[in-house]
Amino acid sequence: MILESKILGVADVVEAMSSRRPYRDAHSIEIALNEIRKYKGILYDPEIVAICMYLFENGFEFKEAGIFEEDFIEECSF
Repeated sequence: MILESKILGVADVVEAMSSRRPYRDAHSIEIALNEIRKYKGILYDPEIVAICMYLFENGFEFKEAGIFEEDFIEECSF
């Protein structure tokens, strides 16, 4: 598997779990990180998981995009 796909696989899980969706509230970043830690070496590359954990332990945060926020949805005319 190529490196980029390994990175995207881990990043996508963490972002998806920690983001609000129309059908559920966001999980905490701790729950998302526990998920990748739990499946390290099974579903996710151990080195990529370690790097992801390092980043969050040293202050990395996702910026809020707000795409699912009610204000954004109200502004769109579907």
